[in-house]
Amino acid sequence: MEKREELYAGKAKSVYRTDDPDRFVMVFRDDTSAFDGEKKEQLNRKGMVNNKFNAFIMNKLEQAGVPTHFEGLLSDTDSLVKKLDMIPVECVVRNVSAGSLCRRLGVEEGQDLNPPTYELFLKNDALHDPMVNESLAVTFGWAKEDELARMKELTYKVNSVLKTLFEEAGMLLVDYKLEFGRSNDTIVLGDEFSPDGCRIWDMETRKKMDKDRFRQGLGEVIETYEEVGRRLGINFD
Repeated sequence: MEKREELYAGKAKSVYRTDDPDRFVMVFRDDTSAFDGEKKEQLNRKGMVNNKFNAFIMNKLEQAGVPTHFEGLLSDTDSLVKKLDMIPVECVVRNVSAGSLCRRLGVEEGQDLNPPTYELFLKNDALHDPMVNESLAVTFGWAKEDELARMKELTYKVNSVLKTLFEEAGMLLVDYKLEFGRSNDTIVLGDEFSPDGCRIWDMETRKKMDKDRFRQGLGEVIETYEEVGRRLGINFD
């Protein structure tokens, strides 16, 4: 597979075309940012850690029947993925109250949410990813009703798989975001699943083990990402 010109460069990943029009190379970089890019830093090994973490999770989800764009690792930082027509709506599930939910509603951090909440956000950095709903998504043509229903179904399926996976490793999957795309009229999970896009706490101590360590200046960001991975059985060597 030949990696060709860069198609897109995000905050922490780049996407490259290949000699196959239906395949891209997704490159995980060491770049880290928070607060819409106001806080930026290079963290050694981050690209490698997130690439291998994502590969592990995507394989687990595929085994559970969740279709993903992931096709395989190419190197420590590169993965081969299917080309998707991405839907500009993020799906968020929250199992425990944290982050923007607490700020918006004035609720205390750390409350178990039963049932888990489900929210949609428009993927738009300039607008700071505003919260939206299914009606807006359909009206503005971001997605169709049946697509949104399938995205919700898959998002909850991901929750049932991963919540158990993390609990068995002594961790709480607090919340996470997912992005989906279309592949031959099929809704497929795209983007990534890593500690950058979810919240993970130690089950007993409530130690934060995700990107909040960077946002809140807690330190040992990548070391903690690696700890999460090792508990799940990921080999970063």
